[in-house]
Amino acid sequence: MFVPPDAITGWHAHVYFDAATRDAAARLREGIAQAFPEAVLGRWHDVPVGPHPQAMYQVAFPPALFPTLVPFLALNREGLAVLVHPDTGRQRADHAHHAVWMGAVLPLDIARLPE
Repeated sequence: MFVPPDAITGWHAHVYFDAATRDAAARLREGIAQAFPEAVLGRWHDVPVGPHPQAMYQVAFPPALFPTLVPFLALNREGLAVLVHPDTGRQRADHAHHAVWMGAVLPLDIARLPE
């Protein structure tokens, strides 16, 4: 069974970093804030949270921004790993099956997410 694109109510990007790449993550975050004021920048998480195996912050954005924000991430991520996934209300599927990765694919603990 296919999931229709109109099931997507929004998008999330998770930008992963460590001590050595935190400055690059900060530059990317500032660029996102300046270029996409409609995007919602989440808190800095300096330790793994939820299913995420590494420090990160989240960027939430509406579907209308996808065609410009995702290329911005691709071109300006400075080697950072970035997970982009839709928000369809099915967290486990969104993170595991509907995800798009840029850079390294990190192992998520999807068992921590509701079906």
